[in-house]
This record gives sequence, structure tokens and C-alpha cells, in this order.
Amino acid sequence: MSLNANAVRVAITGAAYVAPKGTTAPTDSTTAWPAAANDIGWISDDGITESNSADTSEIKGWQGGQTVRKVISGSEMTFKFTAIETSKTVLELYHKGAKVVTTSGKSVLAIKSPGPDRRMFGFDVIDGNSHIRIVVPDGEVTETGDITYKGDEALSYEMTVTAYPGPDGTVAIKYSDDPAWGNLPAS
Repeated sequence: MSLNANAVRVAITGAAYVAPKGTTAPTDSTTAWPAAANDIGWISDDGITESNSADTSEIKGWQGGQTVRKVISGSEMTFKFTAIETSKTVLELYHKGAKVVTTSGKSVLAIKSPGPDRRMFGFDVIDGNSHIRIVVPDGEVTETGDITYKGDEALSYEMTVTAYPGPDGTVAIKYSDDPAWGNLPAS
């Protein structure tokens, strides 16, 4: 095995985007996002956490009780981040189904019981000239953290986006212009 320090990546910066479900997303890692995609704004220094989980059932053999197979009964891909910029986009994502309305120079956020709010999400991860773009064609904020109103902290909006499968089972698409990706073995 050869080691390549030039292939070590750090998520130095990036961005998170949201757009109406069905919006045509870029098909590479550097093309500008479409006008319908809103930049979520500042993300906390925790960055964005991608999680992949699978529910499995073990099949054990009668002889010795050893596991002879695992059956995947379910899977889930999520992206968790904390927005620290208060904006119309963030407030409406955090409070599913809510809309910010401005009348007579005053803004009102009418918070309703949450309902389905599926959208397209995108995440850019940048390390110098290396770009990774993740597109979630069908996702939804499925969990939110607490908001703490405190004098020495930014208001923060912790959100977890769940990626739903499309007709072909794809939950997310990743693009990169990183030369290290070209060194991956062919599948």
C-alpha cells in the first residue's frame, strides 16, 4: 500500500443550500447553484455531519450459533448541521410549514404544527482547490435541536436532514473535481 499525503482532505469551508424539490441541481462540483437554491448562510464550526446507518438482522447457524448472514432491513442517510445565521430561509426550515410574512415593515413568523416539507438540499465541501458537492434531490428536515436565547451565544438552529430514495433508490449524489477521486479503484 502506498501512502499519499496529498490525498488527505480537510473540510476547510463550504456551504449548505436548499431549493424546491424538483429543482435542477448542478451536475458537477463547481457550477453555480441555480437561482432557486438559497444559501442557508453561516454554519457553526461543527460543520456538516453525514451519517449512514443500516438496520440489520442476524441469521445465526444452528451449528455453533455463529452469524452466517446479515440481512439489511432498512437504511438511512442524514446530514446534520447547525445554522447560526438567522434568515427567512433558516426560520422556515427550522419551523417546518411556517412562513415569514412581512407587512407594514414588520415580520411575523406564524409557527404551525409541522407537516411534510420535502425539498432539495445541497452541500459544498471545500479544501483549497478540492471541491466535493453533495446533492440530496429529495430531503426533509426531520429533527431540530433546541434554541437557546443567551447573551453570550449566537442563536443557533440545529437541523437534521433525512435523504429519501428516488425511483432508482438514489438518496444522494456526490461530485468532485478532486484528483484523488480518480485514483479510486473501478467498481
